[in-house]
Amino acid sequence: MSLNEYIERFIQYLRVERNASPHTLRAYRKDLQEFAAFANVNPQDIEMLDIRGFIADRIVNGKSKTTVSRKLATLRSFLSYLYKEGYVKTNVAKLVKAPKTPKPLPKFLSVDDAFMLVQSPNGIGHIPARDRALLELIYAAGLRVSEVQNLKVEDINLKEGLVKAKGKGMKERVVPIGQKAIDAIRSYLVERVLLKRKKGNEPIDSLFLNRLGKGITERQIRRIVVKYARLVGIHGSIGPHTLRHTFATHLLTGGADLRVIQEMLGHSSLSTTQRYTHLDLGQLLDVYDKSHPLADTTINDKDKK
Repeated sequence: MSLNEYIERFIQYLRVERNASPHTLRAYRKDLQEFAAFANVNPQDIEMLDIRGFIADRIVNGKSKTTVSRKLATLRSFLSYLYKEGYVKTNVAKLVKAPKTPKPLPKFLSVDDAFMLVQSPNGIGHIPARDRALLELIYAAGLRVSEVQNLKVEDINLKEGLVKAKGKGMKERVVPIGQKAIDAIRSYLVERVLLKRKKGNEPIDSLFLNRLGKGITERQIRRIVVKYARLVGIHGSIGPHTLRHTFATHLLTGGADLRVIQEMLGHSSLSTTQRYTHLDLGQLLDVYDKSHPLADTTINDKDKK
């Protein structure tokens, strides 16, 4: 069996067992096919030199360190799968070091910009109501774009003010949402019923529908965020993930516990959530001084005298 055939088995495993998104599957297949074309070996014959040569070749050809690190991570996952399935005796990719890459801080919006963005859809009808509910919900719950796209009507509990999200690996978590999001979703649901009647009332349980009455796509969600951001004068790189970062940042600077934010974001590791602690050290120190029982800032004041 050729290396490309093993790659397709791996992609099928990711699709069925790991419930990977179409975007992830495309990225993994592309990276692995690049390696297969470069190395031209059977899986059992893959050596560290093959992987190091592939990484070096990508760098020479102008790929960024971030891109190269991602490709190496893909190879590690692929060889880990082959090892677990008994196709290879060792995962040699684990022994190859990734190039050091800078870790950019997550981008986020100010409170004023976030408010302007989520409140910008207005008017009567399905589209304005949907877009307002969608933006309010992402900002209120910090959802990933894939989680928003996969939401069902039954996942929203307006009475309790909760949303049930299915994250990576189909892990479920329940996140509270505020009154603004509740009101926006309630208004949208009325328009959703009218749209379904107009389009034949086909049985579909997706929460957010496009103008044809079908489930909205991730690309459409991204376009909605960009559309209203430009409308209110927010420029530069922005998308649903910006609102997710904004959600976490505003909670953190408001004094929320980091582990609570971790739970609401659905992060498996606290270190991922800790990236947000670098956003505004001054505000974090102020929160610490006001909330920690042993934070005595007067000591520092005495030392300065």
